[in-house]
Amino acid sequence: MLLILYAQKIANISHLTVNDVHINDGTVAITFGTSPIVLPVPLASLVRELVVTRRGKAEIDTPDDVPWLFPGGRPERPLGDDRIGQRLHKIGIRPRQDRSTALFPLAAELPAAILARMLGVHL
Repeated sequence: MLLILYAQKIANISHLTVNDVHINDGTVAITFGTSPIVLPVPLASLVRELVVTRRGKAEIDTPDDVPWLFPGGRPERPLGDDRIGQRLHKIGIRPRQDRSTALFPLAAELPAAILARMLGVHL
């Protein structure tokens, strides 16, 4: 959903940490660039659950001090971009194509400089 709704690259998604997620008074926001973006209710619930239940792919249990939102097999590394890409392909999401498609409506709604700052997209 982060790729489709916010046109994020897989590399940006894989390197998200729990510190990039902000849960306050019933709202959930996530920071990709410099400004947190409030997530819509269905996605907010999923991200809130992910923060609590996340675990690495090869770990029996992920230690609490692992910062990654998507932990990899080793605590010091996030889940690899290639693994995320493979998982997305399995459920019918084509990362490059779908990310490009997501950028068009976002670009139509916001000035380029603001969109770039919010999403961490560099001109």
